[in-house]
Amino acid sequence: MPGSSPLDRTVAAAPGSGLSPSALATGAVVALVGYASSVAVVIQGLSAVGADTAQITSALVAVGFAMGLSAVVLSWRHRQPISIAWTTPGMALLAATGPAAGGFPAAVGAFLMVAGLIMVAGLWTPLGRWIAAIPKPLANGMLAGLLLKLCLAPFLAMGQAPGLGLLVLAVWAVVGRVARLYAVPAAAAAALAALAMDPPLSGALPATLWPSLALVTPDFTWEALVGLALPLFIVTMASQNIPGLAVLASFGYTPRVPSAFLATGAASALAAPFGAPTVNLAAITAAMCAGPDADPQPARRWQAAATAGVGYIALTALAAVTATLVTRSPPILIEAVAGLALIGAFGGALLAAVQVEEERMPALVTLLVTASGLSVFGVGAAFWGLLFGGALHVLHRRRPAR
Repeated sequence: MPGSSPLDRTVAAAPGSGLSPSALATGAVVALVGYASSVAVVIQGLSAVGADTAQITSALVAVGFAMGLSAVVLSWRHRQPISIAWTTPGMALLAATGPAAGGFPAAVGAFLMVAGLIMVAGLWTPLGRWIAAIPKPLANGMLAGLLLKLCLAPFLAMGQAPGLGLLVLAVWAVVGRVARLYAVPAAAAAALAALAMDPPLSGALPATLWPSLALVTPDFTWEALVGLALPLFIVTMASQNIPGLAVLASFGYTPRVPSAFLATGAASALAAPFGAPTVNLAAITAAMCAGPDADPQPARRWQAAATAGVGYIALTALAAVTATLVTRSPPILIEAVAGLALIGAFGGALLAAVQVEEERMPALVTLLVTASGLSVFGVGAAFWGLLFGGALHVLHRRRPAR
């Protein structure tokens, strides 16, 4: 078949190689860790753009099904460990941007725009190439600027809520010393356990724990397009989809890019009216599913990604409890858990932004403008950071040689 890799032919030749217990176990761990380590970021981002508790519950249910079904279908169809996740950097962008003109309906409109752009990127290859052509230091500088405020939250929490702040930070540090992968989930569990034992919060649990969907009529505004949709699309492509493809390629897997983008874009479009943010290719969990620890046989590792998809669907049962406890807890505490989950991503983005000396100044300008929270004409700081950094990048590239 034209364009197929040797691994594609190997996988296709052995579709019935049997169940892999290690792949199934890896998939279950991926779902639990992926959900627990970043759900606070998702809730923080949705709250920042105006979603209430019922809408956040609906969003968690819809995005769980979007992630799960996409992972199961793509992994089973291509027999490759194609991991799907929500856009954690994108949700950090929402948390940093704050309320949009038009409220949560405008944010939902932005989610639909991003879903459409991702499908266009799958159908029209020049768009994907243009996104890939954005200088990586600038894209990482924008991401680092978005993450900076959240990454400061764990230490600010110690001043505003000393007991809980120190508890979360101590659990994260101790568990991270033994098993780094479980440090953030353990910190999140400690925070939720402490909050659940608090009488005002324990009495605030919903009457029914069964999650429900809430339809949101999208509002398409110019401010949401420029201030939310375009930065969210760039962050999702540059920080999730493209690295996700690179991780799979490093293990010898070459999924069909149009198929992956069309599937995740369509799933995002169907889930967005229920408040769900964009879903995309995963990067970190992709390495867990595609690596030899999932299974010694590459042809069976797709089962890990498919199992993780089933796990994400199962975890939607916790949406109502999670949304209620998180949204009614002290905001700084939830920001602290989210910040701990993003410290590694911030460090990686900062390193990638300043690593190349020639691109360091434009990348730092992008970072600082984005972190400043600048808003002009209703357009958020992420767009202006990329614009100013891009202008400086062009200026430096065109200066005459001595």
